[in-house]
Amino acid sequence: MKASRVSVVGGVAASAVLLLSVPAFAHVSVTAEGEAAKGGYATVNFKVPNEMDDASTNKLEVSFPEDHPLASVMTQPVPGWTAKVTKTKLDKPLEMHGEKIDEAVSKVTWTADGKGVQPGTFQKFPLSIGALPEDADELVFKAVQTYDNKEVVRWIEPQQKGQEEPEHPAPALALTAASEDGHDAAASHDDAKEDAKSDDKGDKSESAASSDSSDSTARVLGVVGIVVGAAGVAFGVLAGRRRANS
Repeated sequence: MKASRVSVVGGVAASAVLLLSVPAFAHVSVTAEGEAAKGGYATVNFKVPNEMDDASTNKLEVSFPEDHPLASVMTQPVPGWTAKVTKTKLDKPLEMHGEKIDEAVSKVTWTADGKGVQPGTFQKFPLSIGALPEDADELVFKAVQTYDNKEVVRWIEPQQKGQEEPEHPAPALALTAASEDGHDAAASHDDAKEDAKSDDKGDKSESAASSDSSDSTARVLGVVGIVVGAAGVAFGVLAGRRRANS
């Protein structure tokens, strides 16, 4: 009886160790390089791990949030991949830097030209995005990962507060508080204009000062010339008188 109990306990313990040793499956995620400040711009990376032993990821589709549209999205070349940016019309135009934007990026698709993300590896897909919303704490994207064996994994389940992470969580980008040192690109643009005007005024002032200096120098030289000329005339007169007396 004791031997049976020991065997059962040993089996349960071994099973527990086995369960704890199994790594959690990695999923498609998004992180910012540095901070993603509200109202500003950020460079983000979508990290795509390969979870299969016998297939490679050859396509990634990232859908952008409709409730917080992003007007500016730029891709960075990724060797072995082709990126395509899809835009859609907005029901309510956005205003950026004093201009109205009537369309925003709805999806970015990367397609492998070669082997793709092979088993046991991962790939980062960088984007420059903005302007980030000022009335949200995070942006939730939906990602669809396709393998070369035609299997598709949809990372589209939002994380609910106070609940466990879903099986296929959607990539979420946390936003930080807006910085006070110029997160507004329009303001920075205006500052640059003001600096340019100041430089222009400075150049004009320097030019005027240089002109005044040149005028003053010319006047001084003119006076000196007159004095020297008068001295020459006086010397000539004195010399003439001396000759006459002698």
